[in-house]
Amino acid sequence: MNYFGSMENKDFFVHPSSVIDEGAQIGKGTKIWHFCHLMPGCKVGERCNIGQNVYIDNNTMIGNGVKIQNNVSVYNGVVIEDDVFLGPSVVFTNVINPRSYIERKNEFKKTIVYTGATIGANATILCGIEIGAYAMIGAGAVVTKNVAAYALMKGNPAKQNGWISKAGIKLVFGNGNIAVCSSTGQIYKLENGIVDLAQ
Repeated sequence: MNYFGSMENKDFFVHPSSVIDEGAQIGKGTKIWHFCHLMPGCKVGERCNIGQNVYIDNNTMIGNGVKIQNNVSVYNGVVIEDDVFLGPSVVFTNVINPRSYIERKNEFKKTIVYTGATIGANATILCGIEIGAYAMIGAGAVVTKNVAAYALMKGNPAKQNGWISKAGIKLVFGNGNIAVCSSTGQIYKLENGIVDLAQ
């Protein structure tokens, strides 16, 4: 990822109502819309679209081509890889057992959302987990454990409801544990509970 820390001669867009703290790093072509706040220690990649009222904390990394819809807070310790989609009002956490009267900043747990994953509107992601590449988390789901690549997750607590292609099409595995994406024609193989593109 290429980051651009300087606000001078910037080659990204920031709406005047947003606050970008000195030290925040923002990539080329990124657009940051109304009422956002980016903290000094955050890194946002190229060609991202950051919707209204988004908060991006210190010690966060956001890859290239990420879309973050309105009212999302990306808290300390969250890593978002390239081409991830975060729906409106997605919630991340970073402490397992928060108390207002106990300081636990040294207990933040790292959460990683891998390349191409989608997290639907109003989903809640508990801290310390990994969401696999191209996984899809349904709207309103509460994710409490690691999610496999290409997994489709729904409900509270979220449970797997099948597999999804890179194009976001549900996969149906037949003979030989092979599935074909009806949108792209890409072939996927299911082996030992793991889905990947067939060689």
